[in-house]
Amino acid sequence: MLDPVTISVLTHRFSAIVEEMGEAMLRTAYSQILNSSRDFSTAICDGQARLVAQAEHVPIHVGAIPWAVESVRDFFGARVRPGDVFLLNDPYHGNNHLPDLTAFVPVFVDGQVAFWSINRAHQSDIGGSTHGAYNPAATEIWQEGLRITPLKLYDAGELRDDVLKMVTTNVRHPHDFMGDLRAMIGSARVGERRLLALVEDYGSKTVIEAVDEILDGAERQARACIRGWRDGTYRGEAVLDDDGHGIENVAIRATVTKKGDGFTVDLSASDPQVKGFVNSSFPNTMSSVHMALAFLIDPRTPKNSGTFRPVKVITREGTVVHPRPPAPVTLATNHCAQEIAEAVIKALARACPDRAIAGWSRRFRIAIKGVNPRTKRPFIWHMFHARGGGGASPAGDGWETAGEGQAVGGIKFGSVEVAEVRFPLTFEWHEFRPDSAGDGRHRGGVGSVLRLRVDTTEDGVANTAGDGTRHPSYGILGGADGLPHRYRLLSRGRAPRTLKTKEVGIPVRPGDVFFVESAGGGGWGPPAKRRREARAADAENGFVRRRARG
Repeated sequence: MLDPVTISVLTHRFSAIVEEMGEAMLRTAYSQILNSSRDFSTAICDGQARLVAQAEHVPIHVGAIPWAVESVRDFFGARVRPGDVFLLNDPYHGNNHLPDLTAFVPVFVDGQVAFWSINRAHQSDIGGSTHGAYNPAATEIWQEGLRITPLKLYDAGELRDDVLKMVTTNVRHPHDFMGDLRAMIGSARVGERRLLALVEDYGSKTVIEAVDEILDGAERQARACIRGWRDGTYRGEAVLDDDGHGIENVAIRATVTKKGDGFTVDLSASDPQVKGFVNSSFPNTMSSVHMALAFLIDPRTPKNSGTFRPVKVITREGTVVHPRPPAPVTLATNHCAQEIAEAVIKALARACPDRAIAGWSRRFRIAIKGVNPRTKRPFIWHMFHARGGGGASPAGDGWETAGEGQAVGGIKFGSVEVAEVRFPLTFEWHEFRPDSAGDGRHRGGVGSVLRLRVDTTEDGVANTAGDGTRHPSYGILGGADGLPHRYRLLSRGRAPRTLKTKEVGIPVRPGDVFFVESAGGGGWGPPAKRRREARAADAENGFVRRRARG
């Protein structure tokens, strides 16, 4: 057994490696979705596909990575060699959804795969029948984009250029895709080099033994926290607006049985799988439950495979949380991932009220495709601005404009100035949305107001993907709900058009304005218990303009 100091040092070395991988990615990726909004994650798994370390990027990404590593490892078996690089994005082969392309580099120690260095990054486009990697019209996965099952891109250090050509031919902007892919591989190579240096410093026996100690330590910390919660069987439900194909109020139902230092989450009473793309692949569902646990335990506990051992998950195939192929699943990393976590948190709120958090805003993104009149080149722009508000917690108010709950602030809104330089866009307004947050002892974070003008000279097209125009961010333990999203398209000579959360083929004329009012986060605790000084600060900062309740 290793001494505690060595284990602590190696824990932090693993964390430093994944953080450096993320910095390398941030500085080399081409697309604004990656180099500004940071929609990517980095991680290390061991040879058994156990998650060892993750950077603080996008929680829903990383929780599903062990299933992806298993898929690649099991498919290639003894054909994995030093110098290899693998790709995967297929959600029915271990990934979470198609836009999140994953690059894997095996790290060999003493002739065996000891670690996997991994980068998962959301692509601006992944093919399919509409631009921007989300297709609300899809009714089967083939309509959502290029499906990459476990694939070897580099074989013992040699690029398989025929495979690369096939992949890049199937995306709309191959130049940017190639730049982002090189950044992903470079990031994973950084991880490989640092892991080999770590083994050189401490010896292979010590480093590999430390993994068991690190995972066991995280498990002990998680169980110690859970042990303090009230035993019992609890139920929680979260509801999506719709699937985009006429099925409304899609329910996720969690029955959580907590006993001792562990608990079981039974999702089998959730609604049947639907026609649209809100179904959740199985790895994504597992990640969603693990994400909920991560939100409830001590934030200082490392988040690795040991952390999640105390929870058992039950699903029923054919439901929205475990669909049968070829159901579309592309929105799942947002919705219903967030709703799965919400249902678990709502259920456990009665077991650990001092840890339960209120609802965060939901995702509602717009992707615009057109031609940039300054460069004469086609563009695809994803709206990562006008973020909604974060949910309140026992610790305090929700974060203003922090975004959706599956990322909890890990995805940023990009630079306004960079967006205006790179794309034919003008941000006329981009500010806080007063009165959007749910009231409470701790209020939710406020959402945003955005007026975005499209400065093209020829017609373009947009699509949307998201949820939360009818079901708002929930308040908890007496807190109030936040306001839902409201998005409109203002086009000269036409009546304002209210945008749905799941649309394709939206005409965008030169000079059109997207008027976005994003949701506020939910409140925590009774509004009557909010401190008078906090209400005064809300009014002074312009977060609240209506007369305060309570």
